[in-house]
Amino acid sequence: MKNARIEDYALIGDTHSAALIGRDGSIDWLCLPRFDSGACFAALLGSKSNGRWLIAPQGGARHCSRRYRHDTLVLETELESDAGVIRVIDFMPPRQAEPDVIRIVEGVSGHVPVEMELIVRFDYGSIVPWVRKIDGHLGAIAGPDALAFWSDVPTYGKDLTTRSEFTVGPGEQVSFVLMWHPSNETAPQPLKPLDALEDTTKWWRDWVGTGSYDGRWRDEVVRSLITLKALTYAPTGGLVAAPTTSLPEKIGGVRNWDYRYCWLRDATYALYALTIGGYTDEAAAWRNWLLRAAAGDPASLQTMYGVAGERRLTELELDWLPGFRHSKPVRIGNAAVRQFQLDVYGELMDALHVGRRHGIRSDEDAWDFELELLTFLEKAWTEPDEGIWEVRGGRRHFVHSKVMTWVAFDRAVKAVERFGLHGPVDEWRKIRATIHDQIHREGFSTRGNTFVQYYGSDEPDASLLMLPLVGFIDANDPRMLGTVAAIERELLQDGFVRRYRPHQAVDGLPEGEGSFIACTFWLADNYWLQGREEEAVRVFEALLALCNDVGLLAEEYSVELKCQLGNFPQAFSHVMLINTARNLSGGRGPAIDRRSNNHNHNDEHA
Repeated sequence: MKNARIEDYALIGDTHSAALIGRDGSIDWLCLPRFDSGACFAALLGSKSNGRWLIAPQGGARHCSRRYRHDTLVLETELESDAGVIRVIDFMPPRQAEPDVIRIVEGVSGHVPVEMELIVRFDYGSIVPWVRKIDGHLGAIAGPDALAFWSDVPTYGKDLTTRSEFTVGPGEQVSFVLMWHPSNETAPQPLKPLDALEDTTKWWRDWVGTGSYDGRWRDEVVRSLITLKALTYAPTGGLVAAPTTSLPEKIGGVRNWDYRYCWLRDATYALYALTIGGYTDEAAAWRNWLLRAAAGDPASLQTMYGVAGERRLTELELDWLPGFRHSKPVRIGNAAVRQFQLDVYGELMDALHVGRRHGIRSDEDAWDFELELLTFLEKAWTEPDEGIWEVRGGRRHFVHSKVMTWVAFDRAVKAVERFGLHGPVDEWRKIRATIHDQIHREGFSTRGNTFVQYYGSDEPDASLLMLPLVGFIDANDPRMLGTVAAIERELLQDGFVRRYRPHQAVDGLPEGEGSFIACTFWLADNYWLQGREEEAVRVFEALLALCNDVGLLAEEYSVELKCQLGNFPQAFSHVMLINTARNLSGGRGPAIDRRSNNHNHNDEHA
């Protein structure tokens, strides 16, 4: 799709795999059979030479409108041409065996000539498969991967592309089914498209119906919950950060990362979003994934894992790909997996604590594992690390990281006090107090009246907005009020929050990125806790206005270019939307819940 923006895409998925579809009717990114699989036939958004699947009026559409069917992940795109209007219905049926993408073309008005163009490329666009007719369908095979393609209309091959031209009138329908299967096996029988559409619509609506949120922003919250469900890998319970890789944080820049993995630091917020939303099965599956993935030597705890708990996520650059709008390099894998990030220990302990508090049962072995983590952390918390933003300019004593080690010991103390678990609670209280005192001594600038990014720095960091949200300090403490003021002064740009002021020395990378959507949600949460309710709602609704026409958010937003940036859709952004909506709806959202359950009534918060 020429001159595409990231928000021009919509998501479909089957809780195993995912695809992104452009406004022009083109699927430009498809990962099969898993989010991180090289079997994707489209290598990067808008990159026609590396694979796509286009269905559109011949000559293109002059106007597009689209929507999801209410409370589903079934996408309907209406494309208008001089000859009339067609509707393309796109969906992936919830997985029973092999993954399917089904596309149904409906005539709405006029008699519209339609073109279908399928360019199949495996292994990130590097492999042209062998395509042939097999028992009434087309088969595309290369290495371990095969695609089977069924069509209601005749197709032909030209220039290594499968093509078809046909006309639809009002009420007429033409269907296509694309299925992945292992190349050493015969393709299963295809699904019946109309039956699959009815079943998929019902499946999503039944799932949404188990939820409990019915507040002021019901539609936005439900769309975000559906998006989170679509980003889960159902066999393991893993939740990927995004279904894409290398969508840039600056157009033409180098901050292009692979987000098709499961980050530990997403865990606590995701658990809150799911449990408070009523989706306890998904929350329990995510918690159980955490335990399996993190099991082993505490010193080897990673910030991220593959969807099945894979640990070797070697970062590679794919130099044959042009990148989204020429943003290179294109990467698969993520070298941040090798970093030492202290905050993940606190995130893991907090996530397991949230699970206990919300009735997600765990066995004694899980607590034994937590004890091992704490034994390691008793010494490791004093070390510098790469921090929440995964900087590549060397380790530092990041304040957010230290706060999250405080969280780890704080939740351990509460596990003993509230749930009767065993452990050296007096020693943990001492360590918790020591960390607390050091942060206030080394991580707070009296000159700037703000907590700072790292010990010795004078600058704020948006991750400091987390301090009251995890119960480290009250939101109305003068030190926190000063920190919010510093962030407003230094990092707020046209109403949206940047993570920090990038420096080559800290990042190890050239400058340039957008405002961070999750951080701006944190600002709204802080305003709410400070009693600045009108400002909180104003910030929140400005964030909602960034959602694209089908309710999806990326990781960042460019104030200058007025467009979304980064991998898309971003689970972290949607998790924060859900949780902030809960906070601002007047109920017991995560910010209130954490504060009341984690506040310590002692001099530690004096």
